[in-house]
Amino acid sequence: MRPLGETSVSAIGLGAMPMSVHGHMPDEAQSIRTIHAALDAGVTLIDTADAYTPTSDQVGQNERLVAKALASWGGDASRVLVATKGGHTRTPGDGWDVDGRPEYLVEACERSLKALGVEAIGLYQHHRPDPAVPYEETIGALRDLLDAGMIRMAGISNANPSQIRLAYQVLDGRLASVQNEYSPRFRTSEPEIDLCEELGVAFLPWSPLGGMSSAGQLGSRHAAFGRVAQARGVSPQQVCLAWELARSPVVIPIPGASRPETILDSVAATELALTPEELKSLD
Repeated sequence: MRPLGETSVSAIGLGAMPMSVHGHMPDEAQSIRTIHAALDAGVTLIDTADAYTPTSDQVGQNERLVAKALASWGGDASRVLVATKGGHTRTPGDGWDVDGRPEYLVEACERSLKALGVEAIGLYQHHRPDPAVPYEETIGALRDLLDAGMIRMAGISNANPSQIRLAYQVLDGRLASVQNEYSPRFRTSEPEIDLCEELGVAFLPWSPLGGMSSAGQLGSRHAAFGRVAQARGVSPQQVCLAWELARSPVVIPIPGASRPETILDSVAATELALTPEELKSLD
């Protein structure tokens, strides 16, 4: 378990996005089995977003899928933190855009509340900065949602150090998390990790295995991870997640998965303690 804002969650979370990607979606039953497998294995953090949808006219599809899986799970769903995001929008033709207007963020939050079927969202994250809107105005809307009780915790995503500090200030020290890309192939988020550790803010690496199209080749594309994995008798993906967990106590990877086997392999990384020599070989 690792701290995240006012609570603690499993050291490995589940990224639900791969269950809602056009052209790569598993059927709903498989997605629900995957979520249930994660929960049964002790995962207590699921990351979704209103923009995780196969088409632009199905906004909230991934959120509704997560809600359905939680409702049909036999365990105690109240201990599971569902994190969602708003501010990244979908356009016709499978495109992406941003909208950081305060009024839009409120609208997106209200829509996510309905999709998830909750009275308050556990962790609501601003998805991506909008260059057309002053960042402090967008985060001000996040603060207002927090004060209104519509969300229990607030986070940001795809933010640089100055934006993290600004969000921390606007939220009066109540910034719970930062979600940025981080993996062996994308290490430029090191300053953000250090800042999060300084502020006591959770850092949630997205695409921690290098992204859906690259995760399977992690061991061959990053040979050091493959060598450690072979020596340990585990997958390169497990080694990668263990390396990220060792990077800082505030790091909580959220690997994506669309099959039970994949998330179970990822969760096993919490039991893999890398030696100082192994960690040095991976840096």
